[in-house]
Amino acid sequence: MCAAWVTIRRASTSDLPAILPLVREFYGVDGHDYDEERVTAALGPLLADDRYGQVWLFDTGYAVVTWGYSLESGGRDALLDEFFVRNRGGGVGGRVIAELVAACRAAGARKVFLETEAPNDAARRFYRRHGFEPEASTWMSRVLSDQ
Repeated sequence: MCAAWVTIRRASTSDLPAILPLVREFYGVDGHDYDEERVTAALGPLLADDRYGQVWLFDTGYAVVTWGYSLESGGRDALLDEFFVRNRGGGVGGRVIAELVAACRAAGARKVFLETEAPNDAARRFYRRHGFEPEASTWMSRVLSDQ
């Protein structure tokens, strides 16, 4: 597939049945646990409006961008939370990244962040080719629950 022909569009609530199999496939490739109930609940607000972020669909995958806010970034920033391209190597990923960056800029984001899995050198090479640079920060997390 030639990247010039890729169709990129914002997803809506009616796209949920098309998105879930892509998320399941991505989680399998990336080694994440897939919990359809959790994923569906998290996608709901993103598909409803732009308050928390945006979901994008394209010919061979999907992307999720969420909004944050940072003094260091100078205000709103974006996190490319998930980016899955099923058929790699044809230029689709590069075209989609360019569209996502433009959409983030249009939404007022001053910076776009993303993370990759530690062993995924190919992903880091791809992102570097498209203007992303490694940060000196180390991400840490803590799960919050009602228990």
